[in-house]
Amino acid sequence: MNTPARLGLYGAGLLAVFGVAFAAGGVLVPDATVAAWQHSAAHGATHTPDPSASTTQEADVNGTSIAQAGFTLSEIQAPLTVGEEGTLSFAIVDRDGTAVTEYERAHGKDLHLIVVRSDGAGYRHVHPILDATTGTWSLPWTWERAGTYRVYADFTSGDTSVTLSRFVTAGGELTPEPRTSVVTDTRVDGFDVSVSGELVAGAASDLTIDITRNGAPVTELEPYLGAFGHLVALRDGDLAYLHVHAHGEEPAPGETSGPTVSFTAQAPTAGRYLLYLDFQVAGTVHTAELVMDAVAGTTDTSTDAGHGGH
Repeated sequence: MNTPARLGLYGAGLLAVFGVAFAAGGVLVPDATVAAWQHSAAHGATHTPDPSASTTQEADVNGTSIAQAGFTLSEIQAPLTVGEEGTLSFAIVDRDGTAVTEYERAHGKDLHLIVVRSDGAGYRHVHPILDATTGTWSLPWTWERAGTYRVYADFTSGDTSVTLSRFVTAGGELTPEPRTSVVTDTRVDGFDVSVSGELVAGAASDLTIDITRNGAPVTELEPYLGAFGHLVALRDGDLAYLHVHAHGEEPAPGETSGPTVSFTAQAPTAGRYLLYLDFQVAGTVHTAELVMDAVAGTTDTSTDAGHGGH
């Protein structure tokens, strides 16, 4: 058999294998395999640039890499299946492979851990504990839904703020929950949450979120992570981590506000974005999930490729 024919059969076999894998329930490929494909593509594949794509906008994408600015997110240890009780743990290592143990506090915490399934479901924003001797971050963990999750470590060390991520798969029966429509109004724990404003690709976009309960404005919002609300925005498809900043000065302890919380967000490209708002009332944190579409912008002002989450 000649070489082109052998390659054709090999390629067809790969398509068959991956077609079965995807049909079986959305289990994604391990990090090591993905890294190998990326290395292969970088050194052997031919890529034709899309003339309509904005290189400057794409430089602003954050949170989709295991390594940046001399820091690397280690492999993540976690329970393997849904319902299994265990521990989620990892470390941040420097260029020398040494675990980092010195962090700068940002928004009230030394490190923010964000976990979300690839379709946007199962969002959690938590704060693990650091073992200062080993440099290991950990917290008790149980998966509630099967699927493949992106796990983000958002931190500042020295003068550098970084958001790194890896994929982790929780075994079990998968029920996909794709975000198929825009959601600008939602209800969580008896609170009604709505977002107004327009996301414009490549531009700083102002978003206003209003919180009411039983038709009445909620004015008892308490400080949470240095603001009266904490917003994480992710690009649907690759879960890139956006620049989002709350307006106003950091509130003083005991201060309250509401019903409006305002943010500035930077969407690197047009398309769908998943928004997760954490807010605190009477000592309890609530999370509202919203969905917005960013429109194409006429100019590109996204020039900062640094910290993307707070």
